[in-house]
Amino acid sequence: VQLVESGGGLVQAGGSLRLSCVASGRTFDYWALGWFRQAPGKEREFVAGISWSGATRYYTDSEKGRFSISRDNAKNTVYLQMASLKPEDTAVYYCAADPSNYPSDKEGSYDYWGEGTQVTVSS
Repeated sequence: VQLVESGGGLVQAGGSLRLSCVASGRTFDYWALGWFRQAPGKEREFVAGISWSGATRYYTDSEKGRFSISRDNAKNTVYLQMASLKPEDTAVYYCAADPSNYPSDKEGSYDYWGEGTQVTVSS
């Protein structure tokens, strides 16, 4: 099973990026998918999660209104659209798969993880 993130890069503050994560090796029917990030010197933290159907989307307060998570189950892909980026959004962003239907903000709930994609926001 592999989760492969893409779409990271260098962007100026106020800019936008869309991250993608493609799953291979199995389907994730009825699994929730999530995005986490880890900034240098900090612990990995939850960013957003989405249920299998897409009906439930969960964000932390700092991302609400700026980030949007979505998924295309036919393509086994989850996306994170990020807007109004700030330097403090600089981090490695990871996607992960949670066997429960509804997304959790707890790392321990997720069984599969990608290798991450670097997002750097310059001021």
